[in-house]
Amino acid sequence: MAVGILGRKVGMTRIFDDNGQAVVATVLQAGPCVVVQRKTTATDGYEAVQLGFEDIEQRKRGRLSRPLLGHFAAKNLSPKKHLREFRVSGDDEYALGDEVTVEIFAAGERVNVTGITKGKGFAGVVKRYGFRGGPASHGSKVHRAPMSAGATDAARTFPGQKMPGQMGNVRQKIRNLTVIDVDAENNVLVIKGSIPGPNGGVVAIESS
Repeated sequence: MAVGILGRKVGMTRIFDDNGQAVVATVLQAGPCVVVQRKTTATDGYEAVQLGFEDIEQRKRGRLSRPLLGHFAAKNLSPKKHLREFRVSGDDEYALGDEVTVEIFAAGERVNVTGITKGKGFAGVVKRYGFRGGPASHGSKVHRAPMSAGATDAARTFPGQKMPGQMGNVRQKIRNLTVIDVDAENNVLVIKGSIPGPNGGVVAIESS
């Protein structure tokens, strides 16, 4: 079976383990996904499977580009909102149209979850990087400013310097999260801890 699946973040909750301890958890509506393309070493140079998630409504299919519509039409599949590749081994066999569900995971298994973090707009260095800031009173004119932007002898700002700018809205992967529960009937996956992105955000879950 595939080593990954696409889903949406439903929200966070807490459950109690066998010892009565509260455990923070995230609920995901994962899959079902459809195999849209199988890539092999012979044709593409690597082994992977492309999965599609969520059908596009008929009235919205006109917004898709012709190459993308042809990609699905050539395989006699309905267009999907989201496509994602997952690496597989050459021994795995997949057929176009095969369905991948949360049953590929089991409770206790370790997974990696990738999503887009919440966008927080333009932010200063105190909020963005946790700078301490300057004195708050007694005539100080520098409270939350980043101060020097680089060395004086170089007379330039070095790449990667921590400065104010866009915060969040970046791709982030959280590794080695534990699967707490798998509800195959309702396509629900419960994962210990938090994952990137807002409620309703699309995430990719793959074996760790």
